[in-house]
Order: sequence, then structure tokens, then C-alpha cells
Amino acid sequence: MIRPVELEAIRDGQIDLAFRRWDRARVKVGTRLRTAVGLLEVTSVEQVPLSALRAEDARRCGAGSLAALKTNLSARPDGKVFRVGLKYAGADPRDSLRETIPTAEETVEILAGLDRLDAASSIGAWTRTTLRIIDANPEVRAPELAAQLGRPTAEFKTDVRKLKGRGLTESLAIGYRLSPRGEAVLDHEDGPRDRPPRRTGTPLPRSIGAPATRALREADVHTLEAVSAWTRRDLAALHGVGPIALDRLATALAALGLDYAPE
Repeated sequence: MIRPVELEAIRDGQIDLAFRRWDRARVKVGTRLRTAVGLLEVTSVEQVPLSALRAEDARRCGAGSLAALKTNLSARPDGKVFRVGLKYAGADPRDSLRETIPTAEETVEILAGLDRLDAASSIGAWTRTTLRIIDANPEVRAPELAAQLGRPTAEFKTDVRKLKGRGLTESLAIGYRLSPRGEAVLDHEDGPRDRPPRRTGTPLPRSIGAPATRALREADVHTLEAVSAWTRRDLAALHGVGPIALDRLATALAALGLDYAPE
């Protein structure tokens, strides 16, 4: 429920609060949330009256003004107002796990875990089928993959997240791909498979949106390093790449010490 621009602001220390309308507290102090920018930790959870909010609260949650914050919360008057403290808690540990090739012993443990997921599923065995379809169709949207399997998209995405939690898949700006760890596990099951070389570099951020991602892919721009070879003006000329996407690309580039090419 946290927008990409807010996630980036929390990571950069510019925002440390969020406000929500809930019937009860949905998170606890110490809860860690996995997000597109890494882990966020909940530092406080407090029910507060809407009338008690102040301009400082609006500033700390990234709202344009106190009035804007109250208007947003008043749009859902059926719940209590909670002030939630947040801080950036570092990179998602799955990032490094995905790059780790398992040993033979670890592979046996991973496969046993997949067997348990299959046994607990109401649709029967799905883990290997899902790994295989992602492997054969990298960067393809979830609805298209789910349709090939005859599954509801929401259920398919939930299952892919279970594989991601084991470091076997990666979510891209559009679609998925197997991680090096996932490829090793599937190759253990099916034998080695010829795959196109993995692109080197940093994948495009998911926060730029599907239209911008499609436009960049059509221009053969698949990584942030490739983005840095373009001027902002030239990228803006691509249909689908708007100001918000350009700003988010600039933020992602800056995190790597990169920038757009000079005009």
C-alpha cells in the first residue's frame, strides 16, 4: 500500500511515518516489510484521533499539507486512524540469496521444501510447472503466464511470491525470471538447459511502470547502465516514458552513482 515514491523517500530518510485507516492495528512494532526498495521496519504503531494530527505529521509522511492528509484519511471514515513509524532496514536478504548457487545438499533441501508446497496445495503439484514456465518465458506478464496454466492471475502471483521467498525467482519491471539459484535447482531436476545469456547490469526499477518499461525494452534499453547512455530529453521522446518515470529512473541512477548522458 506504500507508493513507489514514498518507498524511495523512506529509504532516503525523508519520510518516517505512514497513516492508515484500520479496524485494528495490522502491524506490530518490529515487523519487517519486504518492498521494492528493500526491508522496512515498523518502529511504532499508535491509534490517534484525526483531530490530533499536525503539520509535522503531514511533512513526515510525505503529504502535501495537513489538510491533504486529513482529506485522504477522511475518504475512509469507517476505520480508526493509526500512526505508523517506519524506517529503512536494509536490502532484502533474498537479493543475495538469489545469486547464491546451492550446494548439492542445499538443493536436496530446496526440493524437499518445494515438495511440501505441492503437497499442501489444493491444485496439486505446481512448483516445478511454475519454475518451468517462468524459465521459458522471462519478462512475460503474470496474466499471460497464468492464462497458459489455466490459473487465476492472483493465485498464480501468490505462488510465485512463495518461490521468490526461497530465492528462486526474480520480479522484474514486467514479468519474472529465474534467479541463478532457481536455474540451478531446475537444472538439477530437468538437466541443463540452453538459455540466452543473462543481461549484465542493474534491471530497470519496477516503479517506473509498465508503459515506460515497454518503451525502453522496444528501444533495447534493459538496464540502468543502458539508461545512462541516453539523455533525459531523448528518453522523454519515447512514447510511454513520462516525467514520473524519468524522475524515478534518475533516482535509481543516482543510487548507482550514475546519471543521464549530458544534453
